[in-house]
Amino acid sequence: MTNSLNIEQNLAILDRMLLIRRFEEMLIDLDQDHDFGHYHLYIGEEATGATVVESLIPTDLLLTTWRNHGHLLARGTNPGRMVAEILGRVDGYNKGRGGTLHLTDREAGFLSTSGLVGGAVGLAAGAGFALKQAGEGNICVVFFGDGSLEEGVVFEAMNLASLWSLPVLFMCENNNSGAISAQEGGFPSSEIAASQISDIPKSLNINSKLVDGADVAAVHTVVTEAVSNIRSGNGPVFVEAYSERWPGSRPLWPEQATGVTQVASAWDESLLTGEHKEWIIEFDPLIRFIRNQLAEGLFSKDELFDRDRKIQTQITEARAFGEASALPDPQSALDGVFAA
Repeated sequence: MTNSLNIEQNLAILDRMLLIRRFEEMLIDLDQDHDFGHYHLYIGEEATGATVVESLIPTDLLLTTWRNHGHLLARGTNPGRMVAEILGRVDGYNKGRGGTLHLTDREAGFLSTSGLVGGAVGLAAGAGFALKQAGEGNICVVFFGDGSLEEGVVFEAMNLASLWSLPVLFMCENNNSGAISAQEGGFPSSEIAASQISDIPKSLNINSKLVDGADVAAVHTVVTEAVSNIRSGNGPVFVEAYSERWPGSRPLWPEQATGVTQVASAWDESLLTGEHKEWIIEFDPLIRFIRNQLAEGLFSKDELFDRDRKIQTQITEARAFGEASALPDPQSALDGVFAA
């Protein structure tokens, strides 16, 4: 698809994608040293989150699911405080109480990260109702996975959003393609009777779009149009961004299946080895974006390496900040707990 982004936007998206990729790769090593519990990575879906935020304004609201790191980073959340939160430390955004599955940055516009499948979608309907009542032209974006459509609250929330013409962008990130079954040691994939996921919101008269979630230009075109329609008062829009699941997210626990990303593999495939080489060549959104942008002459290889080095330094510093943060005082265990 033709790239409608200008140079500054392309570079901003590049930086976001690199930041997300390097952060998630760092977490795999961090977990080996700290064993901070179950977590989910956004590798393989960076093009969606990094591009969606390009169409938003600072006063828009967002909600997300437990695969949340990429959305937060794309919106400008501090990676050091994210590491602290993931490790359960006091300098985390939620003072270590949210952890990876409920990490939330209210200052960046995130109302919640819900660890419940589909939980954020119900909250998005409420947020959309409040925004419509305020009448200031802001919208709510909610990210969720394809499996969320099996939850009743998601259908109910979309139904209300349609009936009341709420300013909500339903961003369904469908990474079902390439998944392995539970019997094979993977996460269960969505099992929906509808021929296509978009058939469900369409049945509720919600404008629905399907887009390649690994294609930055395509995502930008679809989301920009969707956001414009929502701001114009035309009600909610449902966008399904499909992607080929990163091999490291196929097992129950994330693993570094494709190795640490070598940005030079975008033009030198001889650097790639291993059983998942073809996934990197064909489906890796970061490598795909770099390859396309170099072909269009939007940045040079030297500029790419320089940006990547700076981001890797930022991630090293973020990890050091998180690890240096103190554990909470045991006496604070009941702070924030409400009892009837």
